Amino acid sequence: MVTARLSLLLCDNRPIMIAGALSATLLTVALLFEHIGGLVPCELCLTQRVPHYGIVGLALISMMSPHQQKTWRPVGTLLAATTAGVGLQHVGVEQGWWQGPKGCSSAVDASASLSDLTTSLLATPVVRCDEIAWSFLGISMAGWNMLISLGLALFLLWATLDLLGLMRTADDKEVG
Repeated sequence: MVTARLSLLLCDNRPIMIAGALSATLLTVALLFEHIGGLVPCELCLTQRVPHYGIVGLALISMMSPHQQKTWRPVGTLLAATTAGVGLQHVGVEQGWWQGPKGCSSAVDASASLSDLTTSLLATPVVRCDEIAWSFLGISMAGWNMLISLGLALFLLWATLDLLGLMRTADDKEVG
């Protein structure tokens, strides 16, 4: 009974659609924290978002060609694992386990005067990757992204292995 319900999650392009919906939700929450909550993202925060954009794009592509599941699921798995890995790196920087990026970067107008550059630099907020801007239950946003993305990667890996027939037991193979 439970196996039948779980197998419904793995039908057609559902795994990628679930992944796309979850990634879109995570991106929406991050953008709300940024634009409404006023939390300016650091360099690693922005890097963590990139694979989620890829997963959302993959879900959109999957809607147009759902027959390519042998391609979409492994690619989604890699993207989710990538953002989980960046999340782990970010958590390590926040906890002081290792050093983060050397500095922040911004677009600098090389033709601007020295006083204009100084004014611009002084007006630019410095967002440090090693400072936790927000946490819930003692876990930072980077930590939540890492945990959720790791779960998503494992779900997509499971869906991929099932699609390839590698998760079926001998009983399932006889029935199916």
